[in-house]
Amino acid sequence: MQTIQELQAQLANGSTTAEKLAQASLEKIESTKNLNAYISVLNDRALERAKESDKRRAEGKSLGALDGIPVAVKDNMCLTGTRTTAASKILDNFVAPYTATALEKLEAAGAIIVGKTNMDEFAMGSSNETSYYGPVKNPLDESRVPGGSSGGSAVAVASGTVPCALGSDTGGSIRQPAACTGVVGLKPTYGRVSRYGLLAYASSLDQIGPFGATVRDCATLLGAICGIDPHDNTTSTRPTEDFTAKLGTGVKGKVIGVPKEYFGEGLDAECKAAIENMLKKMEAEGATIKEVSLPHISYAVSSYYIIATAEASSNLSRYDGVRYGYRSAEARKLFDLYAKSRSEGFGKEVQRRILLGSYVLSAGFYDAYYVQAQKVRRLITDDFTEAFKTCDVIASPTMPGLPLKCGMNESDPMAVYLSDIYTVSLNLAGLPGVSVPCGMAGGLPVGLQWIGKPFQEADLLAVAEATEKLAK
Repeated sequence: MQTIQELQAQLANGSTTAEKLAQASLEKIESTKNLNAYISVLNDRALERAKESDKRRAEGKSLGALDGIPVAVKDNMCLTGTRTTAASKILDNFVAPYTATALEKLEAAGAIIVGKTNMDEFAMGSSNETSYYGPVKNPLDESRVPGGSSGGSAVAVASGTVPCALGSDTGGSIRQPAACTGVVGLKPTYGRVSRYGLLAYASSLDQIGPFGATVRDCATLLGAICGIDPHDNTTSTRPTEDFTAKLGTGVKGKVIGVPKEYFGEGLDAECKAAIENMLKKMEAEGATIKEVSLPHISYAVSSYYIIATAEASSNLSRYDGVRYGYRSAEARKLFDLYAKSRSEGFGKEVQRRILLGSYVLSAGFYDAYYVQAQKVRRLITDDFTEAFKTCDVIASPTMPGLPLKCGMNESDPMAVYLSDIYTVSLNLAGLPGVSVPCGMAGGLPVGLQWIGKPFQEADLLAVAEATEKLAK
């Protein structure tokens, strides 16, 4: 995998052009079609924009570090004039009439979007097996899943089709596939990146973030897409910053919190050993390792699935067979139009989550489930606030074990849900987190998740880059 920096150096010295990079990326996508990482490939659009990039460079008007760099984006982000399906039959022929703010910023920085990547349907899944367009395959071991829901974006980077990509993270959907495929994946603080133009799953949890071959690539991509957006009133008013500024500062003097609840029962022994070995290396570099406690973390998965499905049942009510998207040809009455269009258009996992969300929001169960889950969410947020009083960053596994075997989404859906056990709490608390490969277990990469304080991505990425260097 070539990095953004390596490709920029080649563009600067004239040894390649943006058009050649785009063409090479498109050819690589074609040669790795067996991995099913892409839903739509934007050949003509990409080559046209690459030529524009070359023209700018020839005139001395390069837009910066991303100008001419091929990028892939998850297919739940709108891009004017292109299909945006969220990997669902119900949006199979939907063409976006506008562009998501994050993608606008990406193209304004000169990046070349070469394709829209495959994903779990409406981002609901942790294995990338719920897509209407078929499962994405893990290039490291095709018998195992690549993680989800942003598995297509992770595989796009891991297979070398692009140096970086965008995904979305609702409960671990960037970090978990990054761990499964051995790349770097960053979920920014909630509100750091605009959600305008992102097809909503759970609005209070969703956040767009980058994948990259390196931590520096993720930092570069985040710098391009973040910032306040008048279209999204949940974006932070904080000014954009250079997320690469603190890279290379190391971990000397840093206090690393290790939650005792994360390293007990349920964590694979080989994965635990790889993470603990990295923490020892950090300690040798001058970091202080400190045990911390997150006492309510055992309720995180339950709380997450109540809140996420409740918001999903509301967000997905707009897909009704009337205004846009799939409409059943069998419907003869208004009720049948709704019922048949939705039952035929949504896959099993999406239907399951809509039903669960409708149940927990119903009059008889709202207080018992949804209200209680929101109270637990506050307790989990408070746990992190308390832990960060004594440490700079928190270390945890990204996943409880190696990537799951293909087919478990059907045979053991609970195991798939629990694969997000270490990641969902960050979405509930709105915290930034990054997964970085830290070692190997069973011949596959192990992801170490670093958790940061709100809006402290620069500090978080400095620790992640130190991990990256020590893992080599």
